[in-house]
Amino acid sequence: MARIAGVDLPRNKRVDIALTAIYGIGRYTAAQIVTDLDLEPGKKVDNLAENEIGQLRDKVQEYMIEGDLRREIDQNVKRLMDINSYRGLRHRRQLPVRGQRTNTNARTRKGKARTISVGRKAKEAARKGG
Repeated sequence: MARIAGVDLPRNKRVDIALTAIYGIGRYTAAQIVTDLDLEPGKKVDNLAENEIGQLRDKVQEYMIEGDLRREIDQNVKRLMDINSYRGLRHRRQLPVRGQRTNTNARTRKGKARTISVGRKAKEAARKGG
């Protein structure tokens, strides 16, 4: 089992795809790592030799990944909120940050829609307690 940066790589996947299981490494970076180490990208993780896994470990440590990357992203968002920038305010209010519309959609960021009934029937039901 290949364990790199505290993450168990999926055994039955190709090396370049399995590396994307590490937070902070995408398809492009994984392909770069594999070509730099002269590994076959189609080779499965199960078929890697111990020295190849060691080379992967050393190469992956050159990148900012996992906990360090998450911490830096959190600090960047906190800094935006502290300086009261527009993006920081959007983060604070849990609204979309990158210019998306909010009149419709935006459910991922805003959460599930809550129906608010307005009218005579709702007011009467509230008065009766049921």
